[in-house]
Amino acid sequence: MRLAISPQAAAALVPDGASVMFGGFMGVGTPERVIDALVARGARGLTLICNDTATPTCGVGKLIEAGCVTRVRASHIGTNPSTQKKMIAGEIEVELIPQGTLAERIRAGGSGLGGVLTPTGVGTIVAEGKQIVEVDGRPFLLEKPLRADFAMLRAHEADYHGNLTYRLTAANFNPVMAFAADNVIAEADEIVPVGVIPPDSVRTPGVLVHHLIRRPQ
Repeated sequence: MRLAISPQAAAALVPDGASVMFGGFMGVGTPERVIDALVARGARGLTLICNDTATPTCGVGKLIEAGCVTRVRASHIGTNPSTQKKMIAGEIEVELIPQGTLAERIRAGGSGLGGVLTPTGVGTIVAEGKQIVEVDGRPFLLEKPLRADFAMLRAHEADYHGNLTYRLTAANFNPVMAFAADNVIAEADEIVPVGVIPPDSVRTPGVLVHHLIRRPQ
């Protein structure tokens, strides 16, 4: 059984310079209350691993806007002009990763694999500095696994064993990130009694979740 903690307490667990995975797509499925707490705490030097940087006022975009981030690994930044300006100004480092490759690298990190072989990016600037592996005469890029110090998840339901469910597009990166971080913190829409979530509805088992975020009072 876990006690839920406040977003502020969760933000205090994340040291400056930490790598943090955030689930979600354009803010959908992203834990907004934890992000607000990190901004309020004045976090600095974070490395974000996420699908996108949303907008300056939404999702992880708020961390970019507030100067909390020095490095981003994401599949696109096109909807956040703050990310683009900071990248051009040399204030943050951005690694753009094709979305499928990003998901597979995270999955590899969570599964203990040595990497992913993908044809995406062969013959382009993406391949620069990366190992090429030939399989049956076809070249593939070796993309290394991704892990993080923290994974910040947004769930639909949680119980006090930490079992999580997701709704709709929130099920994109959240479940796979739960396996690929040393510390997993989940912000749920509802925290329900143990037994309410049917076993076959659990998308992230509680054994992976270290902390739940307390519901708003």
